Amino acid sequence: MPSGPTASIVDVPGVGVGHATVWRDEPPPPEGRGIARTGVTVVDLGGNLYRSPVPAGGAILNGAGECTGFIAAGEWGLAETPVFLTSTMQLGRVYDAACELLMEEEPAIGTDVIIPIVAECDDSFLNDTRRMQVSAADVRSALRAARDSIGGPAPAEGAVGSGTGMSCFDFKGGIGTASRLTPSGHTVGVLLMSNFGTQERLTVDGIPVGRRLPALEPASAHPPPAGSCIVISVTDAPLDSAACVRLARRAGLGLARTGSTANHGSGEIFLAMATGLRAQRDHEGGSAEPLRTTDPLVGSALDPFFAAVVEATEEAVLNSMLAAPTVTGRDGNTSYGVPGDQVRELLRAAGRC
Repeated sequence: MPSGPTASIVDVPGVGVGHATVWRDEPPPPEGRGIARTGVTVVDLGGNLYRSPVPAGGAILNGAGECTGFIAAGEWGLAETPVFLTSTMQLGRVYDAACELLMEEEPAIGTDVIIPIVAECDDSFLNDTRRMQVSAADVRSALRAARDSIGGPAPAEGAVGSGTGMSCFDFKGGIGTASRLTPSGHTVGVLLMSNFGTQERLTVDGIPVGRRLPALEPASAHPPPAGSCIVISVTDAPLDSAACVRLARRAGLGLARTGSTANHGSGEIFLAMATGLRAQRDHEGGSAEPLRTTDPLVGSALDPFFAAVVEATEEAVLNSMLAAPTVTGRDGNTSYGVPGDQVRELLRAAGRC
């Protein structure tokens, strides 16, 4: 399927992405704050999501992870805040900061509560997670950058924002994004945070390139964690919450095409949202009904959207790796950038390019 003009999630009208990267090399406390390779990434859907939330739905492939707001989205079928991504041990800090920032923007929040959507992956291989590395100022910076980026160029990928300390298939991973255009004229965008897999399973366009690449030299005595992957899918099509659940579930097929097996200790959490059916908030109960100016797409009309999510998720995983350089973090632990030239040669030899 064709990509949008920036080949990223910001091809969906009104969507923006912002990063705040936390990177420092300091001694441990009390002299300093330790080694930080972490950050915050925000996906904003534009408009006032509190007053006009959007249909949403989620799916879990393996649940060794966390996403606040996931249960509420499943109950009401709506997303009423931007999506915040960060490190596992920083989730509480980002949640607190998100509440404060959104209350500043909307006076009604607090009288009628919200549950910000905050999802995480474990970056402890490269990042010193015994220190609270992310601040409220970082969350503010990422949210502001997301708002300012709407209508702009593709966001940075790889070792940026919440992806700074992530590893994927034993190589450096991080933030990846891609988009697809459907025959109906709608756009599907995906942004993910990749942090999973082992080299031997890395697959590109059906070719087991991980097994054909030279084995990595040991980077440290401790391998990267089992990992996780958070996948955010957004479309401008008129999808209701039930369709969003089905859309979110297809992200697992995209991960599988790259070699994911959803390990026991991995958290693959997927969320899909559709801006084509906005809603008006019910201030008495917090719920809402879509402002339907058109009928939602159902049944086989969703097939192109399913295909789009699968393709865009697969591409976003590879982008998260190809955009990331080698990164050394705490205790000298190193995640090496995937050798793109060697991957290209393997694909060429297999007749794929």
